[in-house]
Amino acid sequence: MRTRLSRALPAAVVVLAAFSALPASAATAAAREPAPYAAPADHPTYIVTVSRDRDPAEVARLVGATPVHVYRNTLNGFAAPLSPAQVAALHALPGVEAVTEDGTASAAGF
Repeated sequence: MRTRLSRALPAAVVVLAAFSALPASAATAAAREPAPYAAPADHPTYIVTVSRDRDPAEVARLVGATPVHVYRNTLNGFAAPLSPAQVAALHALPGVEAVTEDGTASAAGF
């Protein structure tokens, strides 16, 4: 079922009006404050392996990481860009088996 533009437009105007009513200082302050373990995009990507009884997405959430992939079959873990503080926090968590910087691999002799 399609929504007619004439029906969707009033809702969009209400949302825009509500957003513009926020004080500019509150909106910019929220945008400037990173999460405690926020990892900028320029941090290297790590592959984190956790024990089978742990949920990899929950472990990532505990340190504020945003996984680019969650593994559940061959290994139990996730891949995410991590700051040095996040790497240290992961090493201290129970159930974290390995934190390895992602890289390229090749087969010898091929």
